[in-house]
Amino acid sequence: MLHRYPKRVTFLLLAGLALLIAYPAWGPALFGESSAFFMEKLTLMLIFALFAVSLDLLVGILGLVSLGHALFFGLGAYTLAMASPDFSPASLWWMLPLVMLVTGAVAAIVGVLVLRTKGIFFIMTTLAFGQMLFYTVSTSSMTGGTDGVFIMFRPSLAMGETPLVDLDNPLTFFYFCLALLVAVYLILRALTRSHFGQVLDGIHDNEHRMQALGYATTGYKLIAFVVSAMIAGVAGMLAAMQYGFANPAQLGWHHSGEVLMMVILGGMGTIFGPILGAFAYELLLYFYEHLTDHWPILMGMTIIVAVLVLPRGIAGLLLDPPGRKTSLFGRWSAARDAQQAERVASASQASAGKSAGEVSS
Repeated sequence: MLHRYPKRVTFLLLAGLALLIAYPAWGPALFGESSAFFMEKLTLMLIFALFAVSLDLLVGILGLVSLGHALFFGLGAYTLAMASPDFSPASLWWMLPLVMLVTGAVAAIVGVLVLRTKGIFFIMTTLAFGQMLFYTVSTSSMTGGTDGVFIMFRPSLAMGETPLVDLDNPLTFFYFCLALLVAVYLILRALTRSHFGQVLDGIHDNEHRMQALGYATTGYKLIAFVVSAMIAGVAGMLAAMQYGFANPAQLGWHHSGEVLMMVILGGMGTIFGPILGAFAYELLLYFYEHLTDHWPILMGMTIIVAVLVLPRGIAGLLLDPPGRKTSLFGRWSAARDAQQAERVASASQASAGKSAGEVSS
């Protein structure tokens, strides 16, 4: 089956999860006084991993390359910032559903429009919607303009007057983000292995054939688009909670490009691959930033080499290690990734064209 992976993948994921859970035990011994800083970095990696997983549902599973996914990430952050009280923490019991409701509603409206297009036109329309919200937020005094909006209190998770979880504690917030990531991963794994996920696979491979079989493919794509947006909105809310503010940069097209690179680096269509890609991307970014001021060149070269050498990303190494006979998954994935490479190349050209247009203007 396409979404049933070898047991070694499960063991490695469980080992990684155990390593993250045990960070308070080995973090101080390894990083010393900097252990608190690296825990914040790990928290950020978990948030970006959640963001990358949401995009993989579109890019990897459904085959829709989006350069406007940061729209929903930023929308989740701004929903938290605008709906939070000024002098007291909001309750997470209603804030989390509110973020999902707002991002889901906007995604439904945007999805009805953008899903009428395909290929490069879908890429450009998602980019256009993302940029429209970016410029709206950047020029609005209500949202703080380019300065953004500060969040004075993190939402609280309590039962009545009794706190259940202290999200102001960095370690507790780290575990909270980890728990959300694990929950979303398990939900998407179940979703992709269900009949609904099989239909999405069929739409990815040949939408016309699925229509001939009687499936209303537009409805399936819209549901997947909305689910993906809601997960991205939750990731944006967590990012705003992490740093205490929401700003227009979280809505920018370059942010969409970064998370797309995480998905490509980790392995498209695997759900767990983008998680690995988010960690790998952030670790490389941290290393290159401290190595040279010209770190974007090194990061770009790394992504190019990764695409050429590892077309199925880091996940491909786990699914079909070098030296092993190529499995059925490997043969299917190789053919599927050849098609994905064309979409990624189109997305890169669109991104470069947009950047050049902004510079010239």
